[in-house]
Amino acid sequence: MRDLPLPNGIEIAFAGRSNAGKSSALNTLANHNRLAYVSKQPGRTQLINFFSINPDKGNDKFLVDLPGYGYAKVPEAMHAHWQSVLSRYLSERTTLTGLVLVMDSRHPLQPLDRQMLDWFCFSGRPVHVLLTKSDKLSRSEAALTLNKVRKELNENWGNCTVQLFSSLKKQGVEEAEKVIGAWLFADDSDAHEDQVPNAVT
Repeated sequence: MRDLPLPNGIEIAFAGRSNAGKSSALNTLANHNRLAYVSKQPGRTQLINFFSINPDKGNDKFLVDLPGYGYAKVPEAMHAHWQSVLSRYLSERTTLTGLVLVMDSRHPLQPLDRQMLDWFCFSGRPVHVLLTKSDKLSRSEAALTLNKVRKELNENWGNCTVQLFSSLKKQGVEEAEKVIGAWLFADDSDAHEDQVPNAVT
């Protein structure tokens, strides 16, 4: 934690299982093909990565890519270290404004997803769930999954929103941009609420 940038401004964190499509979703929303590294091998993100939004304007606004959890083939000691750092970041980071929790729409609310919600939601800060790879579900399956996840989120954690998302088909991008943009620019009079700026480094 001591190696993180000083807490200043607004941070929106992206978290999810290693195979849920987190990096693809982040790249799609930021309009960058190679912002977050996408790999066929799960668990390639092994650090907390900070991406500055519109740095030329001096804005202290960041998208934060957290290490994926669940499938990375690393020693148990490394898993324990990641777990400790992630829990502290989610519960203690004062500039963390919201969490985008990425779940594979075919396998939502796995035990580690629930753990992430438990770590974060007690603070009262908002969570937006992206049910990724929704293009792999039929329309009826997608609607059923969305309603089921929404119901469970409301019953157990509150202050959560959820949507279907597909990086491949670019589905749900505008809906996600509105939510994240509102978090990032709530205090900016000149902000565009309908998009996340694509000037990211």
